[in-house]
This record gives sequence, structure tokens and C-alpha cells, in this order.
Amino acid sequence: MSQQTNWVPTSVDLEKPSAARIYDYVLGGNHNFAVDREFVKHRDKVDPKSRQFAIQNRAFLRRVVLYLMEQGVRQFLDLGSGIPTVGNVHEIAQEVDPSARVVYVEIEHVAVAHSQLILEDNPNAVMVHADITMPGLVLNAPDTRAMLDFDQPIGVLAIAIGHYVLDDPESVFAAYRDAVAPGSYLGLSHLTDDFRDMAELTENMQRTQNAVRARTRDEVTRLFGDWDLVEPGLVTTSVWRPDRQTEPREVAEQRDGLYAGVARKK
Repeated sequence: MSQQTNWVPTSVDLEKPSAARIYDYVLGGNHNFAVDREFVKHRDKVDPKSRQFAIQNRAFLRRVVLYLMEQGVRQFLDLGSGIPTVGNVHEIAQEVDPSARVVYVEIEHVAVAHSQLILEDNPNAVMVHADITMPGLVLNAPDTRAMLDFDQPIGVLAIAIGHYVLDDPESVFAAYRDAVAPGSYLGLSHLTDDFRDMAELTENMQRTQNAVRARTRDEVTRLFGDWDLVEPGLVTTSVWRPDRQTEPREVAEQRDGLYAGVARKK
């Protein structure tokens, strides 16, 4: 893809890969650059299974949104939403109920520009350009307040974003948990090295705009605070309420690389 395209903001760093654009490429999107594609090709050679992280994670997102819709949730705050590709939160939710409302939050410029473009005719979805590690700015953004009713349950989605919060993620997540009403849900997935060595992946991500930190089961569990995990608890992405289970859990855990869970506020 040519880098001289009308969706590329002038502020975009074209020298380093971006996690959002890497994810976009792996999922078959076309809002990425050569530097992102080369990063993925290198990862494929080093660890062919790493591409599965994104694929299983995207499938997990779909199941979470549908589950929350079944629980009566009709508004979502999607933290670190990335670049829109097929199967976005608003597409999944609004197919069930067109009145479902979604606030996307992202800091990556390409993701923000493209999201704003595709959402401009959707009155029930909006993109907020902000850093999710600054909850006050996210929660008090005019678009957030206009779109979401904080007196009603909200589905807070932190899908594959917590591992980019290098310092004090517990405080960041606590701020979002505190801001929403009882009956709200938090769905998250998070990179872990409990099942396989992630040192090489985390080292490679140092070459991108987005360093990561893998965390243990206990560390990820603390991000839910005192909320109640729904069944099957904290598992890996493909093990969480799968449409069908076709392989032993141990095999899935080795491949998935991400803890996944959903919890409800009392």
C-alpha cells in the first residue's frame, strides 16, 4: 500500500511499527504500512503461532459483546479499540440492537482517523482520541458523556490493551471500574507468559511504538478488582465460552497466549 493515501494523518510515525496497525494487518485489514507488515513477517518466521494471538483474541471479542448483549447491556466503552476491521464492537452490537451505543477510545492516529471516517454516519458510535491510561480525560470527554449513560450498566472492554499499560495498571483499571454503575461488566484479555516464554515477543515489541509487559494470572486477576468473574472465570481466549471446543485445553493455552475473562460489578 502506498503511504501517500488520504487516510494517513501527517502526524503518523512511519518509521516504527504500531501495535494497532500490526493487529490490523494480521486480521486482514489494509490500514497498515510496510514497516508493520515486515514486523509481522519476521514474527511469523520466529514464532508462527504468534499470529494466532490476534485471531483468537478477535473471536473472543465477538463472543464477549454477544454475551453482554444477552445480559441486557446496550452501551460499551471500548478501550484501545485499534483500527476498525470487520467485526467491530458497534457492528456486532448494533446487528442485535441498532440502538446500542459504543464509545471507542484510541491514541494511534491512523486508528482514530479511520474510525472517525467510518463512524461519521453512525449516530450511536463515536471515537474519542485519548490515552486510556488517563481515565479522567477519557471518562469526561464530551463525546463519552454524550454517548454513554453512566447511571446504567456499561460494558467496559479492555481487549488486549492492559499489557501496553506498563506502570500501575491496577489504578488505571480501578478508575474505569469505579466510574460505571452496578451491573456493568469488564471484559479483558491480556498477554501472559504463564504458558510459554514471551521474552522474545516482548523484546521485539521494544522495536515498535508500543512496548508490552506479559503478566501472571494473579496480576491479571487483580485488574478485575472485587468484581465477580462470570463462568468459566479467567481462562485463555479460545477457552472462554467457545462456540465449539475442538482441542484439549492445554493445547489452546499454549497457542492463545492471552488470558481472557469477563466480570460483573455487584
